[in-house]
Amino acid sequence: MKLGEMGIPLEAERGPYGGYRLRPGYKLPPLMLTDAEATAVVLGLLVSRQMGIWMEESAIEEALTKILRVLPAELGERLGALEGSLGLTWRRRRPEPPATEVVLALASAIRRRRRVGIRYATPGREESERTVAPYGLVLHGGRWYLAAHDDRSGEVRTFRVDRVGSAETLAERVAIPDGFDAADHVARSLARLPWGVEVEVVFETTLDEARRRIPRVVGDPEEIEGGVLLRARADDLTVAARMLVSFGWRFTVRGPPELRAALRELAAAIEVAAADPV
Repeated sequence: MKLGEMGIPLEAERGPYGGYRLRPGYKLPPLMLTDAEATAVVLGLLVSRQMGIWMEESAIEEALTKILRVLPAELGERLGALEGSLGLTWRRRRPEPPATEVVLALASAIRRRRRVGIRYATPGREESERTVAPYGLVLHGGRWYLAAHDDRSGEVRTFRVDRVGSAETLAERVAIPDGFDAADHVARSLARLPWGVEVEVVFETTLDEARRRIPRVVGDPEEIEGGVLLRARADDLTVAARMLVSFGWRFTVRGPPELRAALRELAAAIEVAAADPV
């Protein structure tokens, strides 16, 4: 019986007026999950904590405690063991969580297609009030972003949600452009940010193949005479060299010269590693 498998103590009584009943004194917990469902919930919370997806870190710890408390003892003990023994290989980002109420308000406004008044602050600038038409929320690299039309600039902008101090839903309705992809917009916006060193490379491949293989957040390839041009930015040219080689296409480096040097060093390391042992 399913309840028995979940650790719920049942007693059976034979006869025409018999049946099943909970063991006297046992109170049914408010949350009823199968082993697989409970494991999925706990894993989701653990991964969210590691990736920096949470809005309030204490909320994850409190949710884990409550879930483990209301589950049957045996299952709760096994999931507690999972929490203590699970290791994750990706690094945890420095937490920059947005306010829970801000995220929920923005999500509600997007669903209802309403404009939003926000208070927004960027480093080195005073907090400003602006009205936006929210199109979508995007989670990238452990950070929350909002794709929205900004009344002040008249353009579709990308906002860091952790920098939104408050969000108030307004009565005015929003018309989201047909086919608008919030994740694509945010990825392309981040690729254009002026950080690190600018890299220009021409690949010998097709535009369709380049767009399929190159992550959107790296850059937006464009077709030119003789190949496909990628303009990107990198803060580590050694890592950039490895990424370029990993695509498997022939390519020409337009700049910077330091990237050519990084590629030569990588080629020398590969030659040494591939050499026959003496």
